[in-house]
Amino acid sequence: MNERIYLDHNATAPVRPEARSALLEALDTTGNGSSVHGEGRAARAVMDLARARVAALVEGDPAGVVFTSGGTEANASALTPDYRRGEEPLALDVLITSAVEHAAVLRGHRFPAERVEVLPVDARGRLRLEALDAALARHAEAGHRALVSLMLANNETGVIQPVAEAAQRAHAHGALMHTDAVQAAGRMPASMAALGVDLMSISAHKIGGAPGAGALVIADPDLRPAPLLPGGGQERGRRGGTENVPAIAAFGAAAVSARASLESEQIRIAALRARLESALRCEFPELVLLVGDVDRLPNTSCLSLPGVPAETMVIALDLAGLAVSAGSACSSGKVAASHVLAAMGVPERIARSAFRLSFGWSSGEDDAHRALGAFRRVMPGLLRRRAA
Repeated sequence: MNERIYLDHNATAPVRPEARSALLEALDTTGNGSSVHGEGRAARAVMDLARARVAALVEGDPAGVVFTSGGTEANASALTPDYRRGEEPLALDVLITSAVEHAAVLRGHRFPAERVEVLPVDARGRLRLEALDAALARHAEAGHRALVSLMLANNETGVIQPVAEAAQRAHAHGALMHTDAVQAAGRMPASMAALGVDLMSISAHKIGGAPGAGALVIADPDLRPAPLLPGGGQERGRRGGTENVPAIAAFGAAAVSARASLESEQIRIAALRARLESALRCEFPELVLLVGDVDRLPNTSCLSLPGVPAETMVIALDLAGLAVSAGSACSSGKVAASHVLAAMGVPERIARSAFRLSFGWSSGEDDAHRALGAFRRVMPGLLRRRAA
């Protein structure tokens, strides 16, 4: 078989060479970062460097970086009704979120179900800000303090959400603002200060780090969500458990690389995506490009061949040497109708056939051309099957 083409960076990115080197070097750091002996201090130094590097990626405060096992844990850590600011309790009454969030937000929060409000999106998949305004005003009038959680970029469509505008509205009503930036960080500017968010979730393996590390970044280090994993004093008491020093070191190295190349990579990757989308739409007009006319991540395409189940397309392309995804990659291999596309009002016939291409740092100049070749090999058979 010819060398495969990997266009599934939104599921996970290949490990960057810098991250691999940092991980292997950290494996030789024997100490526990909570220990006071020399080996423990060496491990602590590795984590402190990574903490500063991860904070720099999102223009946050290193003291506010809480290392986790990944983006899912970071989200669950943030989405709790129990906070403190310094020594003072800060109880939250309601979680307000959108209908297109990742399952780690929609199902991973710690609020009782009756205290969660899910807001609609428009046909392009963007939060309806007027619905947010109404929800915030209603809860403020009732004396409720809210936590708003809105992803920065969607994992299935790449659509960029109006997080800065939502944060302004949230703060005007005394609410806290969290954003799931797992797909956005390292692929587009994701400055906590510019967005005005209080909390941000990010993940290492999406930017070319190793699986097993993520972070909840808190703008004000005195703001403390109740620990999801209480235990020892690790992460300043904000997340119990011995830290995964090798994965954290790789996270820091990947953050440096992603930050250094962010502007040039946005341009390069967007050009690769545009080239492939243009060719596919020209040669196969039966393909539907979803959300092509809205701001989205430069690497992400969401397409559909109505009448052909998404899993059929994914398997056919896989056999042709091209790796793509259908829906979210966090569903244990199961392909179901996308809740994201359903919330956008996409007809079920199109939604059930939707699949995703996502470029990334390892995508080369010829990947778009070779991916087009894979489509040329499989599309005639798929179109015949659809006609039958």
